[in-house]
Amino acid sequence: MFSIFKSSRVKPDLSFIGADMHSHLLPGLDDGLQAIEESVAYIQQLHELGYDKLICTPHIISDLYPNGPETILPKLDLLRKELHKKNIPVKIEAAAEYMVDTEMEKYVESGKPLLTFGKNLILIEMSYIAASRNIEKVIFDLRMKGLQPVLAHPERYNYLHTEFEKYERFIELGCILQVNLLSLFGYYGRPCKTIAEKLLKNNMIDLLGTDMHHQNHMDALQNLAVQKDFYKLLEDVVIKNKTMLS
Repeated sequence: MFSIFKSSRVKPDLSFIGADMHSHLLPGLDDGLQAIEESVAYIQQLHELGYDKLICTPHIISDLYPNGPETILPKLDLLRKELHKKNIPVKIEAAAEYMVDTEMEKYVESGKPLLTFGKNLILIEMSYIAASRNIEKVIFDLRMKGLQPVLAHPERYNYLHTEFEKYERFIELGCILQVNLLSLFGYYGRPCKTIAEKLLKNNMIDLLGTDMHHQNHMDALQNLAVQKDFYKLLEDVVIKNKTMLS
């Protein structure tokens, strides 16, 4: 996929990813960006790195960020208008990052509309402290609704690091795995980087996401994007962002 470079640093070019499916760029909804001006500036920087499509996924956590279509979609419309004013040619869509808990399970069972992306993808996550007890049931329920669950940043769940077979179990259940790009930079620590690389080398990852929240994330992504080793790692990996998110 990539040519071999003599230098350890290369020109940043993430256009081979093309579309991002995990970010917190919509302003004022969660622990991501807070002002519309920030959102526009970050999107411009992501475009310069090679992205031409961004799917914003605000957290939906019942007791912390009780978002839904009624809060997310108006912010999407606002951001699209600002990007049009600034003539920034990036396609923007919105879905959500659903915390799998009892409230989400009830919501899925209620039949209320869920925010999805691509053809039928839905982004889910678990706590970093412990796995969701109902994760397998929620995955099953979503599959029964014709949706394709995507587990966000599985490499960041430290409690899975010594039980690699559980990653395989998620795939058996019909769940897609998405690695954070910053994990490959070592941003979250060496153990997360090691697991992320192992998942990639075992062809268990379909999607890469920025999980963009703030300036530290942007700085790290820009640094990652000039590392020759990053591109070499992905030489033989089939990343499906472009095909699955069109």
